[in-house]
Amino acid sequence: MEVENVQALAVKVGAEIPQRYVRGERQEEDTVIDGNQDSNEKDIPVIDFGRLFDPEWCDEEAERLHFACRDWGFFHVINHGVLEAVIEKLKQDITEFFKLPLEEKNKVAQIQSSVEGYGQTYIHSEEQMLEWCDILFLATSPPSFKQLRFWPTNPPSCRETVDDYAAEVKRVSDDILKVISKNLGLESGMIFEMFKGGIQTFRFNYYPPCTCPEKVLGLSPHSDSAGLTLLLQVNEQHGLQIRKNGGWITVKPLPGALIANVGDITEILSNGRYKSTEHRVIVNNVKERLTVAGFQALTIGDIVGPIPEILNGEKPLYTSLELEEFAKMLFANKLDGKSNLERMKLSD
Repeated sequence: MEVENVQALAVKVGAEIPQRYVRGERQEEDTVIDGNQDSNEKDIPVIDFGRLFDPEWCDEEAERLHFACRDWGFFHVINHGVLEAVIEKLKQDITEFFKLPLEEKNKVAQIQSSVEGYGQTYIHSEEQMLEWCDILFLATSPPSFKQLRFWPTNPPSCRETVDDYAAEVKRVSDDILKVISKNLGLESGMIFEMFKGGIQTFRFNYYPPCTCPEKVLGLSPHSDSAGLTLLLQVNEQHGLQIRKNGGWITVKPLPGALIANVGDITEILSNGRYKSTEHRVIVNNVKERLTVAGFQALTIGDIVGPIPEILNGEKPLYTSLELEEFAKMLFANKLDGKSNLERMKLSD
């Protein structure tokens, strides 16, 4: 359903935030774990991508990745090899796009029955609580999935810039999935092969500043449905929080790093050995926050279910669905914690 543009709304509202954006859970006591608290679990792990493929360090770094996927579901990726020029050009073009007048951005607006384009997602009813965020959502691969009608031509370089960055994200994701496959005791490259021809999508997020940031959420608590997500922070404004040990940990930007997280599909494929992690986004009253999330999924016709080689006789914890049915279930429901994954769980 179409709702008001949040970027435009943020400019004209004062302290009286429209009721549909006021989140009751923000009024309740939140437990936030930060760097000032005495906790050994206040920063997500850091994985050195280069060391994953260095014969001298690969075993040690692969073990660190295994720990990150099993115990956190989130990790920084440093030394990933994505050219700084590619990243900076993407940051520039996306920042320029969200600065455009609303009528210009609406040239690539979402249409009914499509999640691609500029607008919001998961809006199913007029009673639904809303998020303090506008997005641009694009499918980048396989090529047959690209709907260029939703790809901005302003700024003029935007399409080429997104293509260049998407190719780099695909490369990094593929290599991480190869190591994940080995860490799960599978043939090297098995999970990579499953995702190699899969669907890659991107969500470009714009979180405007809010006069009462403690009342709203930029993104509701949820786990990603994809197999693997790589997030780029366009500016250094923090806002991402992950749920761990009953509290929320704020992920502090690490210069030059990408933020990776395990998605529901990987949790299902691994029969729960790796866990997707619930996360949310908060906003502030001073500066907007921009991010780019790249999602790796399977392809049409593939089965989302525990991998038989992983089960090796053990009981599957999740049912198996074709990707199309899994996607229908996803988009038929609002973002709500790990509810979509819960729907896939088999009863005892």
